[in-house]
Amino acid sequence: MKSEIESMHVNQVWNLLDPPDGVKAIECKWVFKKKTDVDGNIQIYKTRLVAKGFRQIQGVDYDETFSPVTMLKSIQIVLAIAAYFNYEIWLVNVKIAFLNGDLNEDVYMTQPKGFGDPQSAKKICKLHKSIYGLKQASWSWDIRFDEVVKALGFVKNEEEPRVYKKISGNALVFLILYVDDILLIGNDIPMLESVKTSLKNSFSVKDLGEAAYILGIRIYRDRSKRLIGLSQSTYIDKVLKRFNMQDSKKGFLSMSHGINLGKNRCPQMTDERSKMSVIPYALAIGSIMYAMLCTRPDVSYALSATSRY
Repeated sequence: MKSEIESMHVNQVWNLLDPPDGVKAIECKWVFKKKTDVDGNIQIYKTRLVAKGFRQIQGVDYDETFSPVTMLKSIQIVLAIAAYFNYEIWLVNVKIAFLNGDLNEDVYMTQPKGFGDPQSAKKICKLHKSIYGLKQASWSWDIRFDEVVKALGFVKNEEEPRVYKKISGNALVFLILYVDDILLIGNDIPMLESVKTSLKNSFSVKDLGEAAYILGIRIYRDRSKRLIGLSQSTYIDKVLKRFNMQDSKKGFLSMSHGINLGKNRCPQMTDERSKMSVIPYALAIGSIMYAMLCTRPDVSYALSATSRY
């Protein structure tokens, strides 16, 4: 928590002032989270100070909120290109990414509990940076990142706004942003190093070296054969455990032969519907769908059949 507050001060996220007339400051809270690696092992315990953005008023506290997110298929396509041409694949993480976004609106927040200034207890925070939880936080960070990357000579893909490309002679670098993770893919190591250094000069980043994972998906690579494999075994194990199926028998077929699904198997009576209402069937389908979209297209038919009812 102290580290989080220090980050706020270093990035000049707010300054304290007396509440202006007619202004009601939004509250903030602490969020606690365990950060795990791709194998599910706990790496660090994190705390995040977030604003209660649900109390913001549109047109007063915020206006624009939309920010594009890179599609999974775009990441898969660029990884396939990297495998075919044997490009480097590096990963960089931007620390406290949203705090890099500047606020255009006047937004006021209460002082964080436990870390308020005792000599200024009645004062509130006037925000200058887009703190986590604000409606416009993602949009502000996106605008800032786009400005920095374009200044480095990257060109945005027209169809996929967070996929960039830079060409200099025979050197080529792809840059993909997914929230705060940056994939750098290219054929020229000096140019990749130069891009990484430029990013470090603009943001506080963590260099994760050769990409071993992205979005919780493990990346396996055999450069001698120019092959790349993607795995979500840890995610799938978590899904099984979540729905108490961790001891279920594993098989090679996504759907057993002879299973007939239809409306006649849906709950008909009131008591049947009541019983089914507490079973997280739709949640399970959605959890499997994420794996299907990322790494398991082989279960698409079974998922389609079971999601109809």
